[in-house]
Amino acid sequence: MATLEHLGSGKVREIFRVDDEHLLIVASDRISAFDVVLDQDIPHKGQVLTGVSMHWFDILDTPHHLVTSDTSTMSFLDREQQQAYAGRSMFVRAAEVIPMECVIRGYLYGSSWKEYSSGGGPTTEHLPDGLRMASKLVEPIFTPATKAQDGHDENLTEAGARAFVGDDLYDDLKERSLAIYLAGAEYAAERGIILADTKFEFGMVDGAITLIDEVLTPDSSRYWPADAWTEGATMPSFDKQPVRDWLEAQDGWDKTPPAPSLPNSVITRTSDRYIEAYEKLTGKPFADFLSDMGAE
Repeated sequence: MATLEHLGSGKVREIFRVDDEHLLIVASDRISAFDVVLDQDIPHKGQVLTGVSMHWFDILDTPHHLVTSDTSTMSFLDREQQQAYAGRSMFVRAAEVIPMECVIRGYLYGSSWKEYSSGGGPTTEHLPDGLRMASKLVEPIFTPATKAQDGHDENLTEAGARAFVGDDLYDDLKERSLAIYLAGAEYAAERGIILADTKFEFGMVDGAITLIDEVLTPDSSRYWPADAWTEGATMPSFDKQPVRDWLEAQDGWDKTPPAPSLPNSVITRTSDRYIEAYEKLTGKPFADFLSDMGAE
């Protein structure tokens, strides 16, 4: 196989340098839960993440880093790599990453609900009293975070975020993030889906702020079926929920590596849920995506 410079591995993605101006991002089928990467893969997960990102990059009106996902046009790959990476690769413009995750929350859920219900904190500092779990917020809120050395998110107050990146960049990132979230939420709502929250990453490309990495995928976003939404209740989501639920039920696991081995039924249900998210968001059969990309 052709040799590319391997720059690093994330929980899901492998990143390679193609040349001074371009990278190749390959989404694997790895899955993590509670910040632990499991030993087993979820079939087609990386292809779903890539396909959903491609869809959003195509329809969103915002500068982004994607050049192509068609591996057959990537002459720097040999045929074996083109086949292996089909449907799970993005050839992108290299960016100077802005080291702040731009999180938008339209509903009070997950870690923010835990924070809010225990007295408040950075992600809920501007929220009124009296909200419940899964409450829809009057307006979506911008709750940026930065990465600690161990890879865990560290939520920032507005003052802390402004000090971290500066007022002008903070205001720009907030405006862009809210605009993308609102466009995505409106689009999803038309398809019977609630976009409860999401996170974006941005970087500088030729001096311009550019949307990078994945966008509005089931890994970076919390999607709910609209007809299941109930304030004050636990919500089903189109993501790794079957994995989290099963792991939570395992006595004796302290959420440190290694994680217990998943039963095949949980792996299948999780794969099906990712594929369902792709099909609901794009309105297209996932099998057609694999065929179009020359993937298996």
